[in-house]
Amino acid sequence: MRSLFTIAIACLLFISCNRHEPLSSQDSVNWEKRAVKTVPADSLESGSTFISVYAQIYVRSLNDQTGLTSTISIHNPNIKDQIYIDKAVCYNTHGEAIRTYFDQPVYVNPMETLQIVIDGLDNEGGTGANFVFDWRIKSTLNEPIMEAIMITTSSNQGISFVTNGKKIK
Repeated sequence: MRSLFTIAIACLLFISCNRHEPLSSQDSVNWEKRAVKTVPADSLESGSTFISVYAQIYVRSLNDQTGLTSTISIHNPNIKDQIYIDKAVCYNTHGEAIRTYFDQPVYVNPMETLQIVIDGLDNEGGTGANFVFDWRIKSTLNEPIMEAIMITTSSNQGISFVTNGKKIK
C-alpha cells in the first residue's frame, strides 16, 4: 500500500513538472473580454505608439546573451474617460511581426493599466524587439502612456531598465 502511494505521488509530480506555461500573456480570452463591439461614433483622434521591448541583451560579448522578463504597461492617464487600443503587434530584431496580441479594439478604463508580460525564456523577439500599439481617444483627452520594464537576475546580479513609448506617425 505504501509503495502504491509513493508511485502515485511520483506520477503526480512528473505530470505537474511537464506543464507548459505560456511564455507571454497573449491569452486571447483576456483580450476578448475587453473587446469593444463598436467604438463610440463621435470624432476620435487616432495614433500609434512605438516601444522598445528587449527579449534579450548582450552581457559580456556578442555570443553571450541573457533573457529578460518584460512587462509592457498601457496606462490610461484620464480620470473620467475610456481610451481604446485597436491593435498590439510585437516585432523581432529583424522587423518581422512575430505576435499579434489583439487586433480588435479593447477598452482601457479611466486611470487603469493593462499589461502584457513576456517570460524571460521567450527569446523570439531577440535583442531589438519592439511593439506598435494603435489607439484612439477623444481629442480632449491625454494620450495613453506606455512603458516597458525589463528585468532579470542571475546569482547575486540583477539587471533592470525601463523604456518609454514614443508616438509615431
